[in-house]
Amino acid sequence: MKRTVCLSFDVEDWFQVENLRAAFPISSWNAQKLRVETHTRDLLDLLDKYQFKATFFVLGWIAERLPELVAEIYSRGHEIASHGYSHQLNSKMSKEEIVQDIVKSKSILENIIHKDVIGYRAPCFSVSEGVMDVLHTNGFKYDSSFLQFKRNSRYGKLESVDCNNPFIHKSGVVECPLPVLSFAKNTIPISGGGYFRLIPFPLFHILVEKYLRENGFYLFYFHPWEIDANQPYIRTVKWGLRFRHYYGLSWAYNKLEQLFSSFPVPTKPIGLFLREDLDLL
Repeated sequence: MKRTVCLSFDVEDWFQVENLRAAFPISSWNAQKLRVETHTRDLLDLLDKYQFKATFFVLGWIAERLPELVAEIYSRGHEIASHGYSHQLNSKMSKEEIVQDIVKSKSILENIIHKDVIGYRAPCFSVSEGVMDVLHTNGFKYDSSFLQFKRNSRYGKLESVDCNNPFIHKSGVVECPLPVLSFAKNTIPISGGGYFRLIPFPLFHILVEKYLRENGFYLFYFHPWEIDANQPYIRTVKWGLRFRHYYGLSWAYNKLEQLFSSFPVPTKPIGLFLREDLDLL
């Protein structure tokens, strides 16, 4: 297998993240000003600059209000996948609520792009065996939600997982896990998001190169709100949650471009990679 990079973006707005949930319950979302459209287009322009194609896991709540943004992402050659509808942790919902959330998002997205949506990423990576079964029942072909990092209690778990290689889960759905490296019994996520903002770029780049050499592919994730340095600063949430949300926003765009310019290999949407490179779909 040739070395390949898969880029992915979780399209949600700044007030919808779990770290700010205490200040912004779902009931308050309609009163918030959307900022996601501008910064998603900034990411699209950056991808165009490097001729990269990516997977966009779009929140159904956002797609419902900004269908033209979803259509633009798709028209610019990127894959549209589901991030669920309400960005609630699957671990905090009943099976019936999970089914409703996943099916609603899939329907909204497919009605916009007029094509089957086959990929899913759970909010805060809160995947589970039950979620995988729901995905299979409702026509999804792959999931990209498993992140092997036990220190984050929000992340979900799967049985018998190869944490660094895509595989066919017993549900029949392909799992494409987020990358981690192990050092002296410690796990280091190098998948993107807050980890990318926190780790100094020279070290992050070394870790990505090591992962690529060992595994042949690398999967990166990010959010439009992570390049929005002017978003409101909420002081009412706990300091640790504020740190995780706001750290590095002011330099994240430049750091992201630095990462893009360093990739020595092609980039592909996840679905295309799983189908063409691994013959798993």
